[in-house]
Amino acid sequence: MSVNQNIKVAVDAVVFSYKKNELSVLLVKQKYGVYKNKWVLPGGLVLDNEPLKDAVKRELSEETGISVDYMEQLYTYGDEVGRDKRGRVISIAYMALVDPDGMKLEASTDAIDASWFKVGSIPNLAFDHNKIVSDGLLRLRNKIHYQPIGFDLLPELFPFSALENLYKTISGKNIDRRNFRKKVLSFDILEETDKIHQEGSGRPGKLFKFNKSKYDALVKHGFHFEIKYA
Repeated sequence: MSVNQNIKVAVDAVVFSYKKNELSVLLVKQKYGVYKNKWVLPGGLVLDNEPLKDAVKRELSEETGISVDYMEQLYTYGDEVGRDKRGRVISIAYMALVDPDGMKLEASTDAIDASWFKVGSIPNLAFDHNKIVSDGLLRLRNKIHYQPIGFDLLPELFPFSALENLYKTISGKNIDRRNFRKKVLSFDILEETDKIHQEGSGRPGKLFKFNKSKYDALVKHGFHFEIKYA
């Protein structure tokens, strides 16, 4: 049976950032076409001889001006045939985690703006991008139970409370702080430094940093992290 296809392949990036106890996602505003002035995830069509991950990195660079270190494939979207008004397009979505400090967003090519949106204040996006963001958030919430999270979202040095707040923000629940601290320290992925953190009038505490080799080993092999909620 002969097959006459007219299908295009695209990539989309769900880039999460974390700052001041807020989880945000990166969006761009379309410059052209039927979706002009609509907010969407960064992304676009894959070039003929281009690996998928290279396409994601290129689109992020072109549309937002940023690069990412951590990235994983999320899902493939194409069951809804009419998901793109411009034709039959199948999209492979990727999820990335970044620390936004020091990142300067610069919209270019077919994007007229790029901005961080808090996950609780995401506008009505074009395509099926609201669903892709929702799927990315669900993946992230599940991920905290089988891989350590934080290396790409927190600064190099941080108080332990920052890691607690990160997990609390991602899960959307209050955690048992004593149990959380005991569990995290048992994995030996944190190193206590001699630097002191003073927050308000509270008691000063030591700053921590991740042991990258041990952290990467847990990311590679996985771990079981059962979080107790308060």
